[in-house]
Amino acid sequence: MSKGIYVATIEPNSGKSVVVLGLMRMLLGKTAKVGYFRPIIDDLEVGEMDNHIRTVLSHFEIDIEYKNTYAFTRNEVLDLYNKGKSGEVIDEIIKKYKYLEERFDIVLLEGTDFSHDNSSIELDLNILISKNLGLPVIIVTQGDRKCFKEIVEGVQLAHDTFKQDVDVLSIMTNKVNPDDVDKLKELLSARITDGTDITVIPKIVSLASPTVKEITDLLDGTVLFGKDMLNNLTENFSVGAMQLRNYLIHLKENSLVITPGDRADIILGALQANISKNYPKISGIILTGGLIPEEPILKLIEGLSSIVPIISVKGGTYFVTNYIGKIRSKIYAENTEKIATSIATFEKHVDTDKLSERLITFESLSFTPRMFQYNLLQRALKNKKHIVLPEGYDERVLRAAARLISAQVVELTLIGEKETIAERIETLDIPLNIEDVNIVSPKESPYFEDYANTLYELRKHKDVNLQMAKDMMEDVSYFGTMMIYKGHADGMVSGAIHTTQHTLRPALQFIKTKPGVNIVSSIFFMCLEDRVSVFGDCAINPNPNAEELAEIAISSAQTTVNFGIEPKVAMLSYSSGASGKGADVEKVREATQIVKRLAPDIKIEGPIQYDAAVDMRIGKSKLPDSEVAGRASVLIFPDLNTGNNTYKAVQRETGALAIGPVLQGLNKPVNDLSRGCTADDIYSTVIITAIQAQEL
Repeated sequence: MSKGIYVATIEPNSGKSVVVLGLMRMLLGKTAKVGYFRPIIDDLEVGEMDNHIRTVLSHFEIDIEYKNTYAFTRNEVLDLYNKGKSGEVIDEIIKKYKYLEERFDIVLLEGTDFSHDNSSIELDLNILISKNLGLPVIIVTQGDRKCFKEIVEGVQLAHDTFKQDVDVLSIMTNKVNPDDVDKLKELLSARITDGTDITVIPKIVSLASPTVKEITDLLDGTVLFGKDMLNNLTENFSVGAMQLRNYLIHLKENSLVITPGDRADIILGALQANISKNYPKISGIILTGGLIPEEPILKLIEGLSSIVPIISVKGGTYFVTNYIGKIRSKIYAENTEKIATSIATFEKHVDTDKLSERLITFESLSFTPRMFQYNLLQRALKNKKHIVLPEGYDERVLRAAARLISAQVVELTLIGEKETIAERIETLDIPLNIEDVNIVSPKESPYFEDYANTLYELRKHKDVNLQMAKDMMEDVSYFGTMMIYKGHADGMVSGAIHTTQHTLRPALQFIKTKPGVNIVSSIFFMCLEDRVSVFGDCAINPNPNAEELAEIAISSAQTTVNFGIEPKVAMLSYSSGASGKGADVEKVREATQIVKRLAPDIKIEGPIQYDAAVDMRIGKSKLPDSEVAGRASVLIFPDLNTGNNTYKAVQRETGALAIGPVLQGLNKPVNDLSRGCTADDIYSTVIITAIQAQEL
């Protein structure tokens, strides 16, 4: 079952609250612990509470602190976007949602309201949020005062826009003329044919009508009488400016009377009409101009047996009347009648059993880079490890170190002279407190002699004498690797300025490979726009034979599992299936069979071409019975030339973040960097190294 569901719209006044309230009741009928989250709320005055949140928490008695029910206000999001920090918006939303996900069986998320003129980024944001959280979406549209063609085209646009990136469970079109419900559902079902559930909800007058309380609040009015009847619905309104005998004929059921505060005749006449069997009921009276009836009139009103709300407002009659005409009804916590009507409307017109079943059986195939990186950070935080960075003078390393220390995700050691590193931090204006990291210079370390003696003992059979061992231990890669060997650090990340050979040589000499592992190999986590793929081996082994290729595939699958991705392994070649001939394709075919024999639980396909591995349409046409074709998450390249060029091409052409190379097979984690790496690459690789260290 999905851990969450996202309710979104594409327009204002869609009636989204009806769907949210109905869904909340439905979910509470299926499970005891239901959470609620609004990623982005409208801007509020200090001390104010979002009305949607207050209504849901209050009515359903949801136990969540208000600060945990939303991530940003609208202006906060716009400010971050204008500063080029849009990624921070998604990261914070993921963080807040995951907190609720851990506490509740399912979380109901409500998207933005489109209540402002400048809502150009709202649609993209709602899609981006649901996509990064891997949640199915219910889209709410509205059909009020629209023709069939306009409604159908609007629904089609909403469906197609969301469907490109997320799973759409249902489209609910609200506020439809009751006489048009069946016909509209028929038209929509004929247009949307991919299995998306279509629901049409008629317009309910009582839900569309504002209460006297809403009008009073928006006009900043003062309640003179009838506080206990502020929830009266206002279905009509009219201005009492003519003589009473002429005005009475204009009264309608549940109408609001608008009149200057000195028109005692209209006020008293309207009140008398309200209790008369010969005239319709009124919802309330708005007194304009800031005028209050004189004392004898107030005393007369007080003595009446039934008094509707009488509200005094400061604006003139013309302004107040126009303003009231623009008010759109909202549902708030105190109006239990509207809440009950909303839930009853939802249950009457929505097939809740069918919707519940679809939600229970929903399985998201989406795993975005943002979610992947969030999961990595959370895993690393659970068991903090000590990582050594030998290239302590490099600007990228220092900037990554500042982020890592700020996030408190690892303990760090930088190798280098403390004074020099301090000067670099100050010169480059890097927000890193020198006292928050361990800094060590190999020759000045109290462990230097011990490290050199240990290296001598380990390598003397290779004709390494003690002086040679001391010379080697002055090298930052040897010193950092020995820290790991001796248990003074848990892992190492290097390669920003050193070659792969320079980084790996010490690890291969005395860290060595795990039992049963014959070769060290590598993978890249390729963070594409909508998924994370694993590429191997793109950094270490130039031309592996079939046995080595099989071992790379098995190691890559195991690493993939360790990082929360289901491995579906594609053994890449220039042909798919049984059609290809030649030594290169035969090597891949043999390697695939070895994997099937040694690790039968791994889902694997090979040989297979890249397009057939990642594109569902092509995969099904070439290998229709394959569990992997079209949905591969692990792509194993036949040689280093192919793998290295492909990962770099994908990275440059798509803008994908390539995390790695992540090394596999060593007894303790040592990871190499590309010399073209960024501070972000180093940050991610350190976190991955820390997680690898947790597995030991």
